[in-house]
Amino acid sequence: MARHILPSAAMERILKKAGSKRVSADAKEALKDAVEEKISGVCSKAIKLAQHSGRKTIKSEDVKLAMK
Repeated sequence: MARHILPSAAMERILKKAGSKRVSADAKEALKDAVEEKISGVCSKAIKLAQHSGRKTIKSEDVKLAMK
């Protein structure tokens, strides 16, 4: 079983805010997997952008560019 960083309660709030009345545990886990995978990719790209600019610090511009 994969170790997750994001809490299940946050996934449930996101799904409910999107309009769901009820959320299964499997749905929370699936959303966690998808979100963490996407975030991991954005982080990797942001790190590369910062390094390319000769910085160790990741700035908001790096994250915004990585999301495009």
